[in-house]
Amino acid sequence: MLTTEVAVIGGGIQGAGVAQAAAAAGYDVMVFEKSSWGGATSSSSSKLIHGGLRYLESGDIKLVYENLKERELLLRNAPSLVTRTPFHIPVYKNSSRPSWQIYAGLLLYRLLARFSRTSEFHRLDPRAWRYLDSLKLDDLRAVFQYWDAQTDDRLLTRAVIKSAMDLGAKAFCPAELIKGERLEGGYKLLLTVKGKPVYCHAKTVVNAAGPWVNEVQERLSLPRAEMILVRGSHIVIPGTLAKGIYYLQSPIDNRPMFAMPWRDTILVGTTETEHSGPLDSIAASPEEIDYLQRSFAHYFPDKSTEVLESFAGLRVLPTGDDSTNRRSRETRFVTDLDNQPETHSNGTAKQANEKTVAMPRALAIYGGKLTGFRLTGEKVVDRLRPTLGERDPVADTTNLTIKSA
Repeated sequence: MLTTEVAVIGGGIQGAGVAQAAAAAGYDVMVFEKSSWGGATSSSSSKLIHGGLRYLESGDIKLVYENLKERELLLRNAPSLVTRTPFHIPVYKNSSRPSWQIYAGLLLYRLLARFSRTSEFHRLDPRAWRYLDSLKLDDLRAVFQYWDAQTDDRLLTRAVIKSAMDLGAKAFCPAELIKGERLEGGYKLLLTVKGKPVYCHAKTVVNAAGPWVNEVQERLSLPRAEMILVRGSHIVIPGTLAKGIYYLQSPIDNRPMFAMPWRDTILVGTTETEHSGPLDSIAASPEEIDYLQRSFAHYFPDKSTEVLESFAGLRVLPTGDDSTNRRSRETRFVTDLDNQPETHSNGTAKQANEKTVAMPRALAIYGGKLTGFRLTGEKVVDRLRPTLGERDPVADTTNLTIKSA
């Protein structure tokens, strides 16, 4: 039987971040992935490392601040994987956001980035517009340039897994959780590892299964949290965008979208469509592909919209009445204690100033941003530390170099 202090279920970017943070903190860690490292949502994102400029409109100031800080750390710690990239926001006569609003948003973005070099922005001289990759000039009123970053999401995930392993974590793939049983000292897990049944006793379990989070909760006999799954689809088309990434507003429904250079082609995305079908064969729908083609063609009428490739990934969002693009992107943690009454030392109901320190054995991650994986991992470790006890750290993830695997 395997034994570990922290068992991480899921080898996407969030699971990789938890494994790295826990190993860096000095804990014994095992991470289990059922198919391939970063093979699902973490290979189907928009490939961006960014603060989330559009989240300012929904008031997610804390999220933007945290992600901008994480962006700076990744630019410093993973220079071979994360690249500073120029972004352009064209403003047209009929754009829903006037130039002053874009300027104000970029100024706040820069403030939250603490005026770092990467936070610089300016308004392009109109004489430079004709060099912007044949961007449509009719009714163009302004173009703003700012800076964020781009990555290969799957390669980054694999590099973080490798970093965790270098710190002492053990990684198993393919390895799928079959069921888990709560014991007094943790969880007894039954898994299949390379097709063979394996038992693992874990002091704590972290459910980082992404879209499969509630399925894993069921296998652990833990409550499921309410959520929706949102499909984000992308298309890859021929051509190049030599000047960088374009932050656009779809003329169809005014949703934000990106067009960006990607491996000598152009990547266009993303959609946000509620998903209710199977989780193991996610694909862009014909309607989503048409939406992205028409939206791109509106801004770049001289470029081809032939689809060379399309892909889609699923995001976990909270339920609510807002439209999907306005729902909070804050990451939510659910522990095995969240549905239990809090008690103090003599076992009676919680009373003022007598609450004991929560000691969760299981924690599930709902949501999570690619940019913020390191911070998410650190927050998970902080939640589990009362259960695990203190250790002597072996590394600090804020200055840990991440190299290509």
